[in-house]
Amino acid sequence: MRKKTFAAAALLAAATLTLSACGGDDSGAGPAAVVSEDSSQQAATVLDQPFTKPDLVLTDTQGKPYDLREETAGRPTLVYFGYTHCPDVCPLTMNNIAVAKKQLPKADQDALRVVFVTTDPDRDTPAALAAWLKGIDSQVVGLTGDFATIRTAARSLGISIEPPHKDKNGKVVSTHGTQVIAFSPKSDGGYVLYGEDAKVDDYIKDLPRIVKGQNP
Repeated sequence: MRKKTFAAAALLAAATLTLSACGGDDSGAGPAAVVSEDSSQQAATVLDQPFTKPDLVLTDTQGKPYDLREETAGRPTLVYFGYTHCPDVCPLTMNNIAVAKKQLPKADQDALRVVFVTTDPDRDTPAALAAWLKGIDSQVVGLTGDFATIRTAARSLGISIEPPHKDKNGKVVSTHGTQVIAFSPKSDGGYVLYGEDAKVDDYIKDLPRIVKGQNP
């Protein structure tokens, strides 16, 4: 697996350029943070200037407030923005992570936090998130809440999302960046980025190092 180091600022600047419309009409749209011609061939992008973990408080699948910084402080954490009605990228990404997570020792599985933040909060209620995540990994933290708050948090990580809208067929779709951001248990900084092309084998190989706060 090839890796390259990029500044978080460069990725943030690139975030407004491209989006992936899960189930929409923007076929061929890639991850929001494309910074070089060959970046699509890289599973992991190690950032030389890590992102700051968003100061984000949303509602979890139990209907309780969840403070992202507080709940994941000092823990290896993967954060992904998507929605449960997505027919392709979102379930594939989450299932890849879930399969890879199960390959970790039990202690590492318990230490790892995987957080799924909806980009479609009107439909993704706590109950809807809980039902969807149960079929993937019941340990995943599902978060919903105010769309503007979610979008601000996503943008701080170089991930652009747009309000859900109807496509030409009248189907509601959510257009969003498809990166997974890994946060270090050592610094709590978002130091590794994965695009939608990351495979389950990439996560299987990298997660043991991510859990320890090492570069993949």
